[in-house]
Amino acid sequence: MLKNRFVMVDGLDGSGKGAIVDGLQKWAEMKGMKILDLRSYCREKNTFPEDDEIASHDAIISAEPTFCYVGKAIREELIRATSRQYPAMSIAHAFALDREMLYKRVIMPAIKGGKYVFQERGISSSLVYQPVQEHIQLSELMRLSGNKTALQFAPSLFIIAMVKPETAIRRLGARPKKDNSIFDNLEFQRNIDSRFRSDWLRQLFEQHGSKVAYLDTDEPKTVEETQNNAVKLIEEFFAEKG
Repeated sequence: MLKNRFVMVDGLDGSGKGAIVDGLQKWAEMKGMKILDLRSYCREKNTFPEDDEIASHDAIISAEPTFCYVGKAIREELIRATSRQYPAMSIAHAFALDREMLYKRVIMPAIKGGKYVFQERGISSSLVYQPVQEHIQLSELMRLSGNKTALQFAPSLFIIAMVKPETAIRRLGARPKKDNSIFDNLEFQRNIDSRFRSDWLRQLFEQHGSKVAYLDTDEPKTVEETQNNAVKLIEEFFAEKG
């Protein structure tokens, strides 16, 4: 039985996560769904939508960190590569708080309303990234309120974009607009690559009711091929779950 229509996509920086989510958005649009792009909404209004706005849409396009409140501070200050360095645990707390607000304001109402949710990044990123920063224990991260909430409302389908770290770094370097993130270096990406591929991450999500799927997004695949493969993956998943 399908517990929700929540699909989360994660992977290395430059792995094609955004392209996959954009492809799922196009699929929803082709199905005639009314789309609420939370990324644009939060950028423009600097807040989250109200319950009636969520209820009036069929699908939500989301991303972590968010683009308002705590999420905006994470993007613009906490993970920017500057002389101001923030401890990994401070960053973990910020992500968990941003996540808790996102889930309470949007994800939980959307799931309960039977909406499709396609999200780039999530609790998986915190479990993969922060322990590499400063060797924080997983158990410590999972005790944070927002992270506990996210695992309680884990996605039905968790897609991990698979790409070599070297390819991901080349893609990041070719982008016209740089994120200037503290994570965008080859050594760090190599360290987190093994965590995304790990059995413990897959097993953790499976224990919370998620199906974990790995999608090859490496060269020579084009963006269009990646998006088509992602659409095929979710169509097969939702058809199997009825």
